[in-house]
Amino acid sequence: MNILDKIIVDKKREVILKKSIIPVSQLEASVFFEKKTISLSTNLRHSTSGIIAEHKRRSPSKAEINYSFTVEEVTKGYENAGACGISVLTDGKYFGGSLDDLLLARATVNIPLLRKEFIVDEYQILEAKAYGADLILLIAAVLTREEIKALSEFAKKLGLEVLLEVHNQEELEKSIMPSLDMIGVNNRNLKTFEVSLDFSKQLANQIPDDFVKISESGISSIEAINELKPFGFKGFLIGENFMKTDNAGQAATEFIKQIAH
Repeated sequence: MNILDKIIVDKKREVILKKSIIPVSQLEASVFFEKKTISLSTNLRHSTSGIIAEHKRRSPSKAEINYSFTVEEVTKGYENAGACGISVLTDGKYFGGSLDDLLLARATVNIPLLRKEFIVDEYQILEAKAYGADLILLIAAVLTREEIKALSEFAKKLGLEVLLEVHNQEELEKSIMPSLDMIGVNNRNLKTFEVSLDFSKQLANQIPDDFVKISESGISSIEAINELKPFGFKGFLIGENFMKTDNAGQAATEFIKQIAH
């Protein structure tokens, strides 16, 4: 069993537990439930930088990245830096995140927020909306075509955008459908953790132009972004590169300034 399989087994258990404690009616009563969401895909189409900055304390591949900032400091810093959107990891066991991180981010900034999570159930999409997210992530590697369709259509009904993450051609082919807004190529193989920008380059032509193309993971330089832009990528998800510094907002500011030139 690889790390991804383990995460999904734990996640399914976690969702069952949460459902038994917090009823759907309580999520639907959240102040954010009726709030109009902010479109990341629109922001990316009109941006010169395309940066989606990530709040991430740790990951299975890097035990600890950074625990020394508050969510407010990081997300405010990202917004001031000119990020198009912010990805907030809400998985506790493997990434040290929580839904409270999403809530604090929403209270702090007014740009699109992605709930970065291993979504396996509609309940998690209701949580995303209740805690202030504007879009959700679906990971093709862990979902069937039917599940991607059902979950993405459910998200759209709630006014949330959908970013679908793929890693290879097979995942991309099974996933393309109208209920997605953005398709992200993960440059990290979730099974081996090997990272290469070639994954993005190889899949770029096969992603229809109706979807905003995003490249995720392993992007740590302006050169990498300049290399990916000719392939039609409009969004670049960057987490560790900013989080491992002493000031994530400052790191993002300097990075984004360089792209704009």
